[in-house]
Amino acid sequence: MKHADNDTIFAIASGAGRAAIAVMRISGPASAVLLGGLIGRPPPPRRAVLRILRAPDAAVLDRAMVLWLPGPGSYTGEDSCELFLHGGRAVVAGVADALATLGGRPAEAGEFTRRAFLNGRMDLLEAEAVGDLIEAETAGQARQALRQLEGELGAVLRGWAGRLRWLLAQQEALIDFPDEDLPDDVEDTIVAEIAALGREIARHLDDGRRGERLREGLVFAIAGPPNVGKSSLMNALAERDVAIVSPLPGTTRDAIEARVVLGGVPVTLVDTAGLRDTGDAIEAEGVRRALARAAAADLVVTVGDAGSGVAPVAGVRVCNKIDLGGAVPDGALGVSALTGAGMDALRDWLAMEARALTEASGPPKLTRARHRAALMEALERLRGAADARLPELRAEDLRLALRALGRITGEVGVEDILGDIFGKFCIGK
Repeated sequence: MKHADNDTIFAIASGAGRAAIAVMRISGPASAVLLGGLIGRPPPPRRAVLRILRAPDAAVLDRAMVLWLPGPGSYTGEDSCELFLHGGRAVVAGVADALATLGGRPAEAGEFTRRAFLNGRMDLLEAEAVGDLIEAETAGQARQALRQLEGELGAVLRGWAGRLRWLLAQQEALIDFPDEDLPDDVEDTIVAEIAALGREIARHLDDGRRGERLREGLVFAIAGPPNVGKSSLMNALAERDVAIVSPLPGTTRDAIEARVVLGGVPVTLVDTAGLRDTGDAIEAEGVRRALARAAAADLVVTVGDAGSGVAPVAGVRVCNKIDLGGAVPDGALGVSALTGAGMDALRDWLAMEARALTEASGPPKLTRARHRAALMEALERLRGAADARLPELRAEDLRLALRALGRITGEVGVEDILGDIFGKFCIGK
């Protein structure tokens, strides 16, 4: 059911379950009416006060801190208020029932932030960053989300959009006023600036997907022949029993995953089937899947043992079972998943690789596939403008490039993706 954007909505903005304090957020044109129904006259704006909350039948619901936030100076840009309730379920449920009786509606997932976007309190990039900050598992993810929330990426995109608007204006002047006394070098300037802007966007796209990798987390696949201790290594890195360990070859037949944090970056470790030729159809399917996961991984941890060595492949090379003796091949890191020898060095090595793959220094990174797709379209349109033989075609390509940039920040043509973006938010945000 589609609700109206002028409904007055409410939801718990703090965590679910019993707690000392629960924050109930209210937003919409009737916020003052709902608040008045609970406490009588609203307090002075932006001043926390202690009030008795009553149900429509005058029953006492709670004694709580109340904050009245008239629009547009609120999170959503609308009249809003926040109630700092005692966190018991009965109190929260009673206040929610009272608000519904007074005419409020329970908010949908992400509806507060959606309203903030629609009311111009933030652009679409900043709204997405709110969701990323809520979902952040590590300090690195939180820092990246905060940079985006502070508008760093949006500022870069708006700078490019401003240059595109100037280019389009110059190009339209050449089309509309061909007989006017325009400078001779206008067209040369346009072509040169199109090329320069295209190079900047291309450099930004050539970032190794670091922003997306940090936001989504990396995948490290543990691969190698049977019985070299891949599952033992997986358990040691995860610091819990994730995979079954057995001396029998072919024990691991399907990919087994565990989530860890390495170097401040969330990483999914994938233990794969031992790589060998086999007549067992099930094990052969496991080998096929192992090769596929290794090919798609951000990094492959290739494992051998001190007896068999380590195959020379790309990625991190690990020689397990050094407790049994044997030489460690050049370029490999010797460890014993059984005794823990060398494991700290391996963790440090993997953490270094994780940081290198997600390094957040320099210009603000793209954090979503939709950002990258729109920016690639803008670059393609700029290249089309550079190659255009007719001024009208060049102008059209410039318009389309500007439109592609606008879709990233939410300035044009985003209505069809708003549901996907805000539907993934938690209730109360």
